[in-house]
Amino acid sequence: MKFSNAGRYSKALFLTVGAALMLAVTGCSSHHGYYYAAAPPPPPPMGYAQRPPLVEIAQRNGHIAGRDDGARDAYRGGAYQPQHDRNFRATPGYDPALGPFDVYRHSYRDSYLRGYDEGFRGVR
Repeated sequence: MKFSNAGRYSKALFLTVGAALMLAVTGCSSHHGYYYAAAPPPPPPMGYAQRPPLVEIAQRNGHIAGRDDGARDAYRGGAYQPQHDRNFRATPGYDPALGPFDVYRHSYRDSYLRGYDEGFRGVR
């Protein structure tokens, strides 16, 4: 009988040590020295105050010119043709020191069309 009790205890000890080792290894397996930093947050959306000066100036100039030209065309009984006005084609007010002309022209014309629509419909 001595051998059977000793076998039981050694078997229990073996299972306990084995289980403890498995838990220790399993718990540490995900930490192999690899730590991942969280991704940085996305940049804030561009608000009105964050626009480049070139775009801000182009939008202001285009909206004012478009609104005035649209109101003038409507007052005179003209057709709704914003692309035919001189200000739309010439895109006045550009300053090369502020940035590229293509950016200015795109922003100016986009705002011009909205301003023209506002001016033309405001008179009618």
